[in-house]
Amino acid sequence: MTSLLLTNADILVTMDAQRREIPGGAVYVEDNRIVAVGPAAEVPQRADTVLDMRGHAVLPGLVNTHHHMYQTLTRAVPAAQDAELFGWLKALYPIWARLTPEMVRVSTQTAMAELILSGCTTSSDHLYIYPNGCRLDDSIEGAEEIGMRFHAARGAMSVGESAGGLPPDSVVEDEAAILADTRRLIERWHDPERFAMRRIVVAPCSPFSVSRGLMRDAAELARHYGVSLHTHLAENDDDVRYSLEKFGMTPAAYAADLGWTGPDVWHAHCVKLDRAGIALFGRTGTGVAHCPCSNMRLASGIAPIRQMRCEGVPVGLGVDGSASNDGSHMLGEARQAMLLARVGSGPAAMTAREALEIATLGGAKVLNRDDIGALAPGMAADIVAFDLRGLGMAGALHDPVAALTFCAPQTVAWSVINGKIVVREGRLTTLDTKALAARHNALAAALVRDEA
Repeated sequence: MTSLLLTNADILVTMDAQRREIPGGAVYVEDNRIVAVGPAAEVPQRADTVLDMRGHAVLPGLVNTHHHMYQTLTRAVPAAQDAELFGWLKALYPIWARLTPEMVRVSTQTAMAELILSGCTTSSDHLYIYPNGCRLDDSIEGAEEIGMRFHAARGAMSVGESAGGLPPDSVVEDEAAILADTRRLIERWHDPERFAMRRIVVAPCSPFSVSRGLMRDAAELARHYGVSLHTHLAENDDDVRYSLEKFGMTPAAYAADLGWTGPDVWHAHCVKLDRAGIALFGRTGTGVAHCPCSNMRLASGIAPIRQMRCEGVPVGLGVDGSASNDGSHMLGEARQAMLLARVGSGPAAMTAREALEIATLGGAKVLNRDDIGALAPGMAADIVAFDLRGLGMAGALHDPVAALTFCAPQTVAWSVINGKIVVREGRLTTLDTKALAARHNALAAALVRDEA
């Protein structure tokens, strides 16, 4: 058994049942589990490794509930800079059709490195395009090397343009093959145990890129294995219009008709979820991944997060694909969630602490986990610390917890994932980020070159 002690934090944000914020707080860890949390004098004083957190805010690792990590290769592509969702996708599908297994692995690590350095310790990723021999295994193997807690979502597209879908026929898959590969991945990689570092999610891409049959079969498959379900839903007006014209019902009604509601399901975006849909999701415990930066980038609108939370809908944050956000900064996403809510509904729509709660406990609930998102005995040892002594926080220490969200997003100083130190004094310990960025840039240039 190894032990770790983070002690003397200026402020320790627990996100526990009492939402305690402890000045001079400490967290004591054995192996990958938190054993004690409290004022420094009240937890064990010795450990194999002791980190003095003076000058730092310590909080639970942030949880990212929606991403497309391969899209780090196509950030700021000129053809897609000024488009809404459907036009943006049409510009990028032909580029993504040239992805290779190495591109998937390297882009996964690039996105994860960026997420980890922003305070994120757990992330989902929705990979739904598999050209040229690409497999979800490429992402999973990249995640294992970098050391991030990972929910790998086996996405899929099966309805191409010729069948009335949005994606070109060249990037869709046979539905029987999709289901067979999903079964293989669950049996090979899924870990249902507490503190699992790796879980598989069943995740057909969207109502406009898969059939009704695949949605229904995917739900049955997921429930047979006891894994979660994920897709995009009600992202913008075009998305809603497609659902009404194609299926004769709203996106939420369509999801309910196919068995896509319940605490084992979460949907990305839901910007245009109507009142009936919000009530349905609240009654059934169906989760939402709120992606404010992407929703602004693509002019999709302002998701009704205040109403969702009032109705009991589980809400987490997602940075979404790095081609529709162009960044993977989880603390920055929490800030944008707060600011966007206020633009839509006034200053009381979301407080700084609510934004942090959505980014931690909210994400944990959306991913159907009870072992992450809070610092409390028995929880996973996923802990991050932000240095409060830099210029970006100067003058904001009247309330350092709120400052984390109100001030410019900071880089994490320390990150512990599953009891292991993954960021030490602002530097990732598991990979060489300069070498990673250099290889990533070379692959991105090769991928996009033909579109220039």
